[in-house]
Amino acid sequence: MNILFITLYDIRDIDNNGIYEDLLREFSKNKHNVYMVSPSERRNGEKTHIIDKQNCCILKVRTGNIQKTSIIEKGIATVLLEAQFVNSIKKHYSKVKFDLVLYSTPPITIAKAVEFVKKRDGAKTYLLLKDIFPQNAVDIGMMSKTGIKAPIYRYFRHKEKKLYALSDYIGCMSLANMDYILKHNPDIDKKRVEVCPNCIEPSDMSVNEEVRVAMRQKYGIPIDKKVFVYGGNLGKPQGIDFLIKCLRSQKDTTDVYFLIVGSGTEYGKLEAYINKEKPVNVKLMSKLPKVDYDRMVGSCDVGLIFLDHRFSIPNFPSRLLSYIQAKLPVLAVTDPNTDIGKVIVNGEFGWWCESNDVQAFVRTVNDILKLYEKAWGDNGYVFLLVNYTATIAYNTIINAIEHS
Repeated sequence: MNILFITLYDIRDIDNNGIYEDLLREFSKNKHNVYMVSPSERRNGEKTHIIDKQNCCILKVRTGNIQKTSIIEKGIATVLLEAQFVNSIKKHYSKVKFDLVLYSTPPITIAKAVEFVKKRDGAKTYLLLKDIFPQNAVDIGMMSKTGIKAPIYRYFRHKEKKLYALSDYIGCMSLANMDYILKHNPDIDKKRVEVCPNCIEPSDMSVNEEVRVAMRQKYGIPIDKKVFVYGGNLGKPQGIDFLIKCLRSQKDTTDVYFLIVGSGTEYGKLEAYINKEKPVNVKLMSKLPKVDYDRMVGSCDVGLIFLDHRFSIPNFPSRLLSYIQAKLPVLAVTDPNTDIGKVIVNGEFGWWCESNDVQAFVRTVNDILKLYEKAWGDNGYVFLLVNYTATIAYNTIINAIEHS
């Protein structure tokens, strides 16, 4: 089959690691022809072009700036995206007949591109639902269903419904994700909705004692303390204000250390907190070289996931995979609507508490210090191999398409 993957993410090489690259490699390994449409943001200074490799063709479309920019610029660039994608597909993929269109949210504003290929080629369509927008923006106060912002919400909600209607199948990250979509979109036939979780091509990213000591010494991380690591986006969805409250609750704790590595719109809040209060057991870093980052995660003891408590939608961060791949147990601090905490606890590879209760966080950290065992991290890695491999996601998609 000829597979077209439409994405918001800046993918340049299918051989890199990531939930999408790993899945597309699985298609390639199974003798499918893989094509992509991916943005090249204006800040890159590139014209629309094609990256052609033996196992994949990537159409890089010049767009406005979408990631790590102002809300206004991101909004305008996102709205313009689908027309830019459609025009580029018409020009560069005119001679390719696609059998399957894969696409992920965000964004929902790729509906016209999906619709164009579906009508032109009679292709099957499969949505990888990674984001429930615009409701997530409403939850954290970035959008409103009433008042002056209501027309913006209605516009994006219309786009969301259209994308769902165009999708022959919708793959959700978890059971809670699937239940939410069906409950709030009763027009969708439940036979078209299934669980297709975040998946990767697994690799044992744990480190030995020698590497653990070397990495901690290199970056000034205590060797004799339990290190909780947070890696990834530092934005509004992560509830950074609550994260700061949690860090503040641990300022007098002598046997715990917090390492935060990431970037995002709320990075400045963390930086201001550290500069003002100077906690001795917190280290904030904006980035690390990829190899060092992977080794650093493996050199820590517990992976952290934070989500804003206001979310009514069930997020399921892919950050989980990088932690359990490094054989780290996980502490999820989230809203009660996501089932990521239930998955972690039932899988016996970590802990969960709500992201509106600092004392619950304190109690959970104390429990971890008392009960910590390496076996928890090993359990997580086994859970990964059983539930979250790229092969599983590939088979889920192929089974759906072949039986449609």
